[in-house]
Amino acid sequence: MKYLFGPVNSRRLGLSLGIDLVPFKTCSLNCIYCECGETTNLTSKIEEYVPVDQVILEIENYLSSNPKLDMITFSGSGEPTLHNGIGHIIDYIKGNFPEYKITVLTNGTLLFIESVRKSILNADIVIPSLDAVSEEMFNKINRPVFGTNPERLVQGLIDFSQQFEGKIILEIFIISELNDDELELKKIRDACLKISPDLIQLNHLDRPGAEDWVESPSEQELKYIKSYLKPLNVEIVGEPSSDISAIIEIKNSEDAVLSTLMRRPSTIQDLSVTLDIRVSELTKIIGNLLASDKIEKERSGRGSFYKLKR
Repeated sequence: MKYLFGPVNSRRLGLSLGIDLVPFKTCSLNCIYCECGETTNLTSKIEEYVPVDQVILEIENYLSSNPKLDMITFSGSGEPTLHNGIGHIIDYIKGNFPEYKITVLTNGTLLFIESVRKSILNADIVIPSLDAVSEEMFNKINRPVFGTNPERLVQGLIDFSQQFEGKIILEIFIISELNDDELELKKIRDACLKISPDLIQLNHLDRPGAEDWVESPSEQELKYIKSYLKPLNVEIVGEPSSDISAIIEIKNSEDAVLSTLMRRPSTIQDLSVTLDIRVSELTKIIGNLLASDKIEKERSGRGSFYKLKR
């Protein structure tokens, strides 16, 4: 599959089939914590990055077999709302496969544009990000394309929340010694009260990010921030559930592993749960891919992560 990937064992969404609408690392932000690495095409230009008809054909071929999924998620290795056909694709899924729920993962930077807001109104869940409200911290953490600022981001989120009838889960990525001080947290809380999301998820580094100096907060610190954001509904993002397995047909296990690692670094256990491949078999596949210099290994707090070598 060229535009679909997974299903991925998401920490938040369960067994999620991904739809990737933009070329690798095409994004309006260059976040220091991004698991896909540094943004190579920093842009706010909205266009048809990949052919809509080909994406729909892949979706039709895949969903026609009635796979077991918890979610279909527009995400991948860039910002999905940069694609001008996302609304058409969402409407196609809703019209032809209404049994599946749809989530859009977005950095929220384009929601100040009315046409972008309208394009994702038929989704069931939208998960935008808000990591900082002050200009200095926003630029330090998110490293935006020229012309993007936190004030416009927050206003876009407020406008979207007033239009959207589905569930808004606002993600805040906490980074030690950056956006975890009381001054920044107060600004974030004030903005969240205006946005009024259904849920706030405190995320933190779980796998290697774009910059190796990024540090994850302690569990105690996350609990403090959760309490600080009251009366807002807040939860701390946990690890992947180990009892979820993908029920999918994999014709080529090595290709499936490469396709998954293209979008997100994973441990062998992550891959086993996501792809329903035994750990013993995956160990051999990973060994072959390392030997052929197609992937590389990186240590993190949760173990050894493997990612595509670029």
